[in-house]
Formats: sequence, C-alpha cells, structure tokens
Amino acid sequence: MREIQLSDAKASLSAVVDNAIRGEPSVITRHGKPEAVVLSFDEWQRLSKVPSFARLLMSAPLEPGDIPERNNTPLRNIDL
Repeated sequence: MREIQLSDAKASLSAVVDNAIRGEPSVITRHGKPEAVVLSFDEWQRLSKVPSFARLLMSAPLEPGDIPERNNTPLRNIDL
C-alpha cells in the first residue's frame, strides 16, 4: 500500500483515485502519521459487508448433538 502526504494527495487527487480503482489503495499521512485510506468504492463495499461473528455462528450448519448439553450443576461455594 502506497503512502502519500496529504498535500501531495490534494495536488494529485485524481491520480490517487485512479490508483484506488485499479486496486492500489493509498494511505494518506499528515506529519508522517497515517490519517486516512483511499480505496475503491467496490473494495469499500466488499469490506463493509463482512458478517458479524454472531451471524457466522448462527449460520453454521449444525446437526443435533453437535453441541454438548450444558452442565446445569450448581457452582461450588468458595469461602473468601
């Protein structure tokens, strides 16, 4: 991933966007610190549609008996 200073990105924004469309995102830096990333809209859409971990678990193809029964015995008492 290419790093580019904010001032240079402003001066060549069209080229930065063209690179992102070609699959070459750019990290925009200010005073040497990464501040933003320019990537293509298609790549942003792909990344923003990542399902949550809970959704992945809920969609798992489980069969009856795949998950063991929960142990419901009471917890032991501990003197502190």
